[in-house]
Amino acid sequence: MNTQSILETYIENIMQIMTPYGTGTGFIIDNVIITNSHVVGGLKEVVISAKKVKRTIAKVIYDDPYYDLAFIEYNFCKPKNPLKLASDMVEDGDVTIAIGHPYGLNYTATEGIVSRAARLQGDLEYIQIDAAINPGNSGGPLLNEKGEVTGVNTFIIQNANNLGFSLPYFYLREALDAFSNQKSEEIIKCPSCKNLIEERSIENDYCAECGVKLEVARQRRKGYNPTGPTKLLEDILASQNINVTLARRSQASWRIDEGSARTDINYYDNGIIIGDSKLCAIPRQNIDKVYDYLLKENDKLSYLQFSISENSIYLSYLIVDSSLTLNEGKTAISRLIKQSNVYDDILINEYGAIAQKRDEED
Repeated sequence: MNTQSILETYIENIMQIMTPYGTGTGFIIDNVIITNSHVVGGLKEVVISAKKVKRTIAKVIYDDPYYDLAFIEYNFCKPKNPLKLASDMVEDGDVTIAIGHPYGLNYTATEGIVSRAARLQGDLEYIQIDAAINPGNSGGPLLNEKGEVTGVNTFIIQNANNLGFSLPYFYLREALDAFSNQKSEEIIKCPSCKNLIEERSIENDYCAECGVKLEVARQRRKGYNPTGPTKLLEDILASQNINVTLARRSQASWRIDEGSARTDINYYDNGIIIGDSKLCAIPRQNIDKVYDYLLKENDKLSYLQFSISENSIYLSYLIVDSSLTLNEGKTAISRLIKQSNVYDDILINEYGAIAQKRDEED
C-alpha cells in the first residue's frame, strides 16, 4: 500500500494525546492506546481524541520510563482495520511511514527510509529513520509498507535534518505481554531493576523491589496543580461548569466551544490575559451594515470589545493578571462565552456573515 492508502486504512487507530505539558500521538494495539512515557508527563489522566473519539479524559494504566512507553485505557469501539505489530525486523533501506500530529497538524503521514535498522542508544536499540518527525509525533506508530507497526516514534536529534528514532516493535511486544501477565492496572516499570511495580505498593516514591527513587511515581502522586493567575483562571472556568481538563490546551491556554462560537483564553508571559472568540468572517456584501452593527454593539458592551483582523470578526476580553479577580473573571468570561455564540448567530443569520471552517480537532 502507498502512504495515503495506509493513512486512510488505519486512521481510526491514531489518537492525539494532550496534557498541560504538550501534545503527542498514540495508537491502538491489543485494546490499549500506546504512546511514550514522556508524552503522558507522569500524569494519571490525559486527554485523548481521534476520528471517532471526541475530546475526552482517559486513564494512564502503565508507565515505563525505561522503554519510554505508556499505555492508556479507554472504552473505544474496535477500529474497522486494527493495527498489528510486525513479525519481522526492518532492514536498512526499507520504506517506512510515520503517522502523528506534529505541531498540532492532525493525521500527518510522512514517508522515508530506514537509515539504520539497529542504532544503539544507551542500552537499547532504536530504528533510525529519515522520515520527518517533529514535536507532536512522539508516541505515534512507525509502519512498514504492509501497514504493520514496526516501532514507536520516540525522539529526534534537535537541530538535525530528519534524524528520528523509533523503539522497535519487539520491545513493545515484551512490554505488552509483561503488563498483561500482571493482571492489574496502575503499573510503573522501575528503570533500575526493570520490575513492574503496582503503584499501590509504592511507599514514599521508592521501588518496592530495589529501593531506587521512582520519579514517575512522584509525578503521578503530585499530579498537575496550577498556581497563581493560572489557578485563578481555571477556578473561573470551573465556576462556569466547564470541564477544565478538557478545555486546557497547555498550562496557559484554554479553549471552550459553545454553539457555533469558539473561545480561546491565553495567559502570556508579560502578564496579559486575552480571551478571544473568533466569530464569523465578514460578508462580501453589506459590509457597511456589519460595521455599523459592530460599532453600535461596542457602545453597549462592558468588559468585551469587537474587532476585525483580516476578514474575521473577534469578540475579546483583555486584562492584566494583577487586576483579575474571581468575581470580575466570572462575569467577563461568562459573557464572552455566551455572547459569542449569540453574536455569531446574529451576524450569520441577519447580516450574511460567513461561518468559520474548522479542522476536526482544532
